[in-house]
This record gives sequence, C-alpha cells and structure tokens, in this order.
Amino acid sequence: MAEKGIGASVPRKEDQRFITGRGRYTDDINQRGQVHAVFVRSPHAHAKVVSVDKAAVENMPGVIGVFDGTDIAAAGLGTLICGWMVHSRDGSPMKAGPHPLLAQGKVRYVGDRVAMVIAETYAQAKDAAEALEVEYAELPVSVDLAKTDAGPLVHDEVGNNLIYDWVLGNVEEGAIDKTLASSAHVTTIELVNNRLVPNAMEPRAAIGSYDSGLDQFTCFVTSQNPHVHRLVMSAFIQVAPEHKLRVIGPDVGGGFGSKIFIYGEECLVTWASKFTDGRPVKWVAERSESFLSDCHGRDHISVAKLGTDADGNVTALKVETKANIGAYMSTFSSSVPTYLYGTLLAGQYKTPEIFCNVKAYYTNTAPVDAYRGAGRPEASFLLETLFNQAAVELGKDPAEFRRQNFIPKDAFPYATPVALTYDTGDYEATLDAALKVADYAGFPARKAESGARGKLRGIGISCYIEACGIAPSAVVGSLGAGVGLWESAKVRFSHTGKVQVLTGTHSHGQGHETTFSQLVAEKLGVPYEDIEVIHGDTEKTPVGMGTYGSRSLAVGGEAIARSCDKIIEKGKKIAAHLLEASEADIEFRDGNFTVAGTDRSKSIGEIVFEAYVPHHIPQGLVEPGMEEGAFFDPPNFTYPSGTYVCEVEVDPETGVTTIERLVAVDDFGNVINPMIVEGQVHGGLAQGIGQALTESAVYDEAGQLLTGSYMDYCMPRADNVPSFEVHTTSGTACTSNSLGVKGCGEAGAIGSPPAVINAITNAIGVRVEMPATPQKVWQALQQAAE
Repeated sequence: MAEKGIGASVPRKEDQRFITGRGRYTDDINQRGQVHAVFVRSPHAHAKVVSVDKAAVENMPGVIGVFDGTDIAAAGLGTLICGWMVHSRDGSPMKAGPHPLLAQGKVRYVGDRVAMVIAETYAQAKDAAEALEVEYAELPVSVDLAKTDAGPLVHDEVGNNLIYDWVLGNVEEGAIDKTLASSAHVTTIELVNNRLVPNAMEPRAAIGSYDSGLDQFTCFVTSQNPHVHRLVMSAFIQVAPEHKLRVIGPDVGGGFGSKIFIYGEECLVTWASKFTDGRPVKWVAERSESFLSDCHGRDHISVAKLGTDADGNVTALKVETKANIGAYMSTFSSSVPTYLYGTLLAGQYKTPEIFCNVKAYYTNTAPVDAYRGAGRPEASFLLETLFNQAAVELGKDPAEFRRQNFIPKDAFPYATPVALTYDTGDYEATLDAALKVADYAGFPARKAESGARGKLRGIGISCYIEACGIAPSAVVGSLGAGVGLWESAKVRFSHTGKVQVLTGTHSHGQGHETTFSQLVAEKLGVPYEDIEVIHGDTEKTPVGMGTYGSRSLAVGGEAIARSCDKIIEKGKKIAAHLLEASEADIEFRDGNFTVAGTDRSKSIGEIVFEAYVPHHIPQGLVEPGMEEGAFFDPPNFTYPSGTYVCEVEVDPETGVTTIERLVAVDDFGNVINPMIVEGQVHGGLAQGIGQALTESAVYDEAGQLLTGSYMDYCMPRADNVPSFEVHTTSGTACTSNSLGVKGCGEAGAIGSPPAVINAITNAIGVRVEMPATPQKVWQALQQAAE
C-alpha cells in the first residue's frame, strides 16, 4: 500500500486553503467592468401579474437593464425542466406545468422571480429593484398538502394539482389489503416528514460573461454538476450552443442537494451578459432570498401499515404518501418521492409484500427537490418509526424485532419486492456492534437513575439502508431519467512524473482532492503529494454528471481507477520492450514494473519519461505520452447500511430533549479515508438531529414563509448535539465497483431522525411529529397525563 494510499486517514489537502481563507468561491470572483443583477421577487403566493412598470426605474442612476417575463418570452429562451419523467398508475405521464425563467402572467409562490434589474453597482441594482412597480391581482392559494387536491389550481394548464399517482410493488388490486387482513396483527401510523430549508454556508451565486470575439459565454456558478448545468442551459434554455458555453463551478461552500438543480438566476445573468457590452453580470443571493427561493426538501404526509404473523414475522407493508412538490417541478423533484423513496421501503427487512402509492401535488410554496439523502431519509424515517411502533404493540424488544426480520447475510444478492437487488450486507453485525457500543443492556439502570432525578430517559434504534452511487444508466433510464448517469475521468502524467486527475464529478466540501489522490497513489504507486485533482470546469475536465447521492467515489472514483489501469497496461508494453521481456511476464506493484521472478525493473517515472521521449520505443508499439481516460457505468447501485442508537433525556417540566448519546455504526464497504468518512457522518448526524429536533419550514395560510430567517428557522447549534460515537464495521465490500466502496455522505442524515424520535417516544410514551420541539413534547406529556 502507498504510504498515503487507500485506508489511511490522510489530512485533507484542500483544508490548507479553506482554513486559511484562501478558497476561491463565486462571490470572491470579480471581473473587469462587472455589473450587478438583483431579482424582484413576488410578495404573494399566488397572483396574476397585471403590469410591470419598467419605465420608472430604467432611468435611475446606474441602471443598465430591466427585464421581465415578457422580455424573456420575446427572446425565445426556453423554460426550466424536470429531468425525470414519472408515469401514473394508469400509464399517463406526469403533469409538468411550465417553469419560466421569469414569471409570465402569474406568480405561484412567495419568492417567485418576476424581474431582473442590472445596474453598475449592487446598491444601484437593489434600489432600482425595490422601486420597480409591479401590480398584482391576488388569487386564492393552495398551501396545505392535506387539502391541495381540492384547492385552487397552481397551474391552470394542468387542470388539477395532482402531478402523478404512482405505484410500486404488489400493485394487484386489493392484494396487499388481503394480506394485511389475514395477518395476525397490523400496526398503523400516520406521520409527517417535515419540510426543510437547505442552509449551505455559501448562498447561491452566479456570474455570466460574454466574449464577442469568440462568441462564447462563460458562467461561474455555485454548482454540484457544472456539465449538467451546461447541458440544460444549452439544450433547453438555449442560452448558447453547448460548445459556446463554459460553466465553471469553483470552490463551492456546501450543496446538500440544493446546488444540483438548474435555477433561473444563472441562466438569466449569463444570457443578459450579451446585452451589457461584454461586461460580466454578477448575482449573489442574500440569505433571506435563499430561504425563499432555494429548493426545499422532504415534505411528506404518509399512512403506513405493517402486518405481522403470530410469531412476529412481517407479512406485508402498505404505504400511501402525499408529496409536496411546491409551485414548480425542479430538476430532479419527480424522482425523489418515487424512485429514491418507494424503492427503499424494504429497508433491511425480508418483507414478502410491499405496496407503495405516492401522489405528488403542486402547492403555492417554494419548489421541493433533493435534499441530503433525497427520498431515502423519508423512507427510512417511515419504516423505522413503523417498526418501532410495531415492536411496542407486539411487546417485543425493538432491537430483537428488527433482528428477527433482517435479510440474513447469506441471502445476498437479495431482490426486494420494490425493484432493487441488494448486492451485499450484514445487518446483524452492525446491530450487534451498535448495541454493544451503546451499552443497550445497561439502559434500564440509566433510565432508573434519570427517573430518580425527575427526568425521563429513552432509547431509540434505527436500522437504515440507502441506495447510493446513482446509476446505472439503463436502469435509471427505464425509471424515467432524462440523462445517463455514468461518470468519466482522465489521469495524465507530465514528463517529470507528476499526475493530474481530471474528473467529471465536483467537490463542494467532500474532500475529493484528498480521496482521489489517495486512490491514484495506491493504484500507481506515485507520491500522494505529486497528484493534483482538477474538477468543476467544463472546458478543462471530461464530461461528467456531477456529485450527489454519494456517487463521486463509487462511480467517479471507479472511472479514475480504470484510467489508472489503462496507464498500467500501456506501461507494461513499454517496460516489456525496455527490459527485453514478454509483456505477459511484466508485473506492476508499488510503482514498479518488474519482470516476474527477477530483480529487473523500471519505475513508473522511468516508463512515463520513455513514453514522452520515445527515442527507444519502436514505431507503432504504443502512442507517445501517458494520459488515459475512462467512462464508468456501474451495473448496480451501492447499498450502505447501518444501525444508529440514540439515548435521550427529557425534562418533563419544560419538554426539553437532551441527546445523551448517539452511536452510529455503518457498513460503507471499503473505506478510502476513515477520517473523511467520519467527518461526513458527523455532518449528516447534525443535519438529521436538526430535522428531528429543531428545523421546519412553515408557511401560513396565505403562503407566506414564517420561517424565512435564522430568527425563525432553528438550525441546530453545538449544544443541540452530543459528542458522536461513530464506528464502521469491517464492511461488506460492494460488488458493483472494483474498489468495493459504497458511499457515506448521506448516512447520518438518513439514520439519525428515526433514532432520535424513537428515543423520545420511548422516553415519554407517545410519538410527536418532527421537529420534536420542547413545546410539542411538553404538550404531548400534558395530553398523555389527562
């Protein structure tokens, strides 16, 4: 193994510039002649746009241009798209209303883009935007997900607010009900998965510029997938032909899904740069603007039933979910409550029959799309809450009830009733490890000690699974994806043996520069310090599909590994010639090509130099140079899993919940950098605890976002989280990539909410909806006492 190769907790390369303030984010970029854009946004959740009086502001100081929906329509720009087609149970396609870059005739949520003002300075653009007179005629609003099917129409063109009525699993009419009716016991729950607002440290931003000499546009944007940004902006928005549009995602301060999507702002500033005499147009979102207009996450209402036989074996699961999509369909919104949710409802369990029905609705709220985990947290929360309730009703220990129904480790590959085939797993191993670390057996004594102090103590378990490494292309295509989800890479040596890794993925905090360097150091036996990772620029890097769903290493990393394999194969040809041996006798290990059974060898540096200075290589043996690339389209998803145990103490006088312990034991397959993995889990746990205890996006009846700032939207603080106890088992290696890696980026956010809520339920005897605020917990205690 290379000194800093696979398995080493190497400190992150990128932290030197991030921690010392030398990162280069979009807002750090200022270009000569730059002007500024500010967007005028709707103050109403639903209204007709009667008029936009641009004349009053066009002559204000510094104003360069004012554009509204009429201008955009006249320019022939396309509309934003949803890239995943979902069909209803009757075979009809989903109903996607138009999503214009600027509102055309109607606004549909508070924060909807109405106009773009461009001025010499930000202050001048802001003043002009605030002075722009827009006359609205307010319309009735549809906000309540439970009632939206009977509410006012969000899109008149669609005919109703139901986007699709989708089913998965045993869809034979009445079959699942028949199985449940014959079960010895049926547990039923109704639950809400609360809406969340992504809060990356860096708000969204974009700079568009136009080079009239080359007739070429450049867009700097806070993006998780610059190549997909370019594709959509070219093929659908028609800002410019694809080869005339360069998209650059520089350092990005967090994404969590909200920067996967293509928004109107980056399209508009790029398009508008052609009308500013070549002067770049910059837009940076204010934090309050982000609350209103970034895509939100989650927002489900579900009813679920779990049947069991007389011995406690699960017989069937029926899930009926209403999903809030918001006012418009965002880039991947249709896939989140369906293929990223319904397909995970088997969890870690051998449930014979599953039926899932998802009805997705428009409402007059901000669009909802993928947020850390995207569908899997919703599935895990429902399933693990349901299993917990079932165990209580059956009088079984929640851990042992889960163990009884686990898919056994000798059953893999295992085809679930909801479309997926798990390749590997050992769920008992993670459960056993978590129970041991958490001292599950010692909980009664700790509960008694808390009781002696007048406190209520509870313990909760969650056994999650997720599908990561989003691909393979043929499968996601059959499920409705509009693009292939492969990944690509190039590995390039210089004359002197230094290595550049060019990847189609994008890093926005995950540590790719470190992890990919470790991978290449291990594969090629070159010093870790001699490796540079380049990403985020469509002009420099090979085309890629971006970073989300923990796909960077499992898909993008495998493309890098295969590029390295090609370099090794080419190196063997050169080494065989130089060492006067058969190519079949050349072995490669730790950076050296050696004739098997001898001490005759050449280092990879010597071979690379010969490739670039091929004076001794016969014509036609190999092409000069040492640069290889590969695409990788995996045959299956990866399936990380784990067990989380949470222990809480509740103050019955105030309803305040304190998380005393949170133990996370995960199976991520093979691990490249344990320290980075631990950090990823920490971040996910904090986000999951935030959803469970403090965070929720709340709209009033008029569609106004009541939680539109940090004064109202309660992000978790350091004192809301414990010192995490994170462990990885030896891991069951993934079989769909040669690295054996699975994915870790979302696990913490998936596994922790049900563990926390199950712990609170165990403590107070009743379940409360997320976020379990002190007020909700206290009220639940009062009602239980009545």
